[in-house]
Amino acid sequence: MPKFSTTPPESEAACNASLQALGDALYVIGGKWKLRIIIALSEGLKRFNEIQRRVDGISARVLSSELKDMELNGFISRTVHPGNANLVEYELTEYSGTLQDVVRSLIDWGTMHRINIKNRMKQVAETSS
Repeated sequence: MPKFSTTPPESEAACNASLQALGDALYVIGGKWKLRIIIALSEGLKRFNEIQRRVDGISARVLSSELKDMELNGFISRTVHPGNANLVEYELTEYSGTLQDVVRSLIDWGTMHRINIKNRMKQVAETSS
């Protein structure tokens, strides 16, 4: 397997710009829940409780906070239906589609990493037997 490599930046300024861009991306989509919420909403329009059931382990308080943050960043839209204040629905925005390749790459990498770890654990178990 190849070692990690990246094209070296032309200058220190280019390196700093790359680090800033990566930091911005991680700030917006980082954490335990945001990408999971995006995947849950990729199935379509959902109410708060539907999202909470779909994203195992998230508390109502944390989900509420994450949804507000994601709305501010333009990834989801929130619709309150007139006449029924309890009917609030969330859906992904067109802008959230810009994360599609990122999410797909992370899913692929996560799958590969899980297989790699299982194989390494199996090798360790076999050599210690």
